Amino acid sequence: MPTLPSEMKYLAVRQPGGPEALELATGPVPTPQPHEVLIRVLAAGVNRPDVLQRQGAYPPPADASPVVGLEVAGEVVAAGAEVTPLRTGDRVTALTNGGGYAEYCVAPATQCLPWPTGYDAIRAAGLPETYFTVWANLFQHGRLARGESVLVHGGTSGIGVTAIQLAREFGARVYATAGSDDKCGSCLALGADGAINYKSSDFAERIAELTGGSGVNIVLDIVGAPYFERNLRCLAMDGRLVQVATMQGAKVERLDLGQVMRRRLVITGSTMRPRTTAEKGAIGQALRERVWPVLNSGRCGPLVYATFPLADGAAAHRLMESSAHVGKIILKVAD
Repeated sequence: MPTLPSEMKYLAVRQPGGPEALELATGPVPTPQPHEVLIRVLAAGVNRPDVLQRQGAYPPPADASPVVGLEVAGEVVAAGAEVTPLRTGDRVTALTNGGGYAEYCVAPATQCLPWPTGYDAIRAAGLPETYFTVWANLFQHGRLARGESVLVHGGTSGIGVTAIQLAREFGARVYATAGSDDKCGSCLALGADGAINYKSSDFAERIAELTGGSGVNIVLDIVGAPYFERNLRCLAMDGRLVQVATMQGAKVERLDLGQVMRRRLVITGSTMRPRTTAEKGAIGQALRERVWPVLNSGRCGPLVYATFPLADGAAAHRLMESSAHVGKIILKVAD
């Protein structure tokens, strides 16, 4: 392997703020810990948590890189003493603990997965954050089973696209919400059995109509408090509300515990970043065994809406905040 540089380019946030807070900077190349690999980043995914971190609302863990970026695809160029079986030269896509908007990034080896068959760096970079999140929440916490039904809010987001495809792949009936008729059409094209324009219809009423009044087994929500009461109304007996984000508020003013008890409802959810390396590694292993064969066969996969050079990270964040995209936004870091 060629000698590694001592410095790299990355996107810094000097002060929390708008997209313009992302500035191209130069700093030291990180050194991998014994359980980590150093990746020469070819592409990095852009996600909602990145926007929150840039705004100062989602600080990284104390032991994580302060640089924004939670998923990358690239080439392993160095490995810690405890790393097996990854080797230098391996092409991986990785869920990072931070540091993805950079030319080099470290990640725990157990959070790295190989590029699926036929993937390039751009597509591979769009996998980790949404696939780790959806698998952990929809399939592990939510216990989605073949023959069940799920309502996916934000069906054209990165999370939504992944959830629709995987739920359909594993035998569930899928409904989705989106903010326009065109986006609803995209949800149907991805495999949703029904799509609801939340700007022109009450999604709880439409779910009742679409399910003959029985409701869905799971609601996967990214909106939060404003949807909470209607989400519970959408659930069937023994239904599960799985919360993976709270884009419009986290505090619910009213909760009818009687409804929860009568219908045996479960309210759960999680965030990915605070999980331990062991927990993330276990999710990664499940993905390798259950989902990567699906990706290798060409079924499912990220939709890449737009790519930007690393230096144009601000433009990528503006697009993310506009919600005009369908699928993933990717930063191209190197060839």
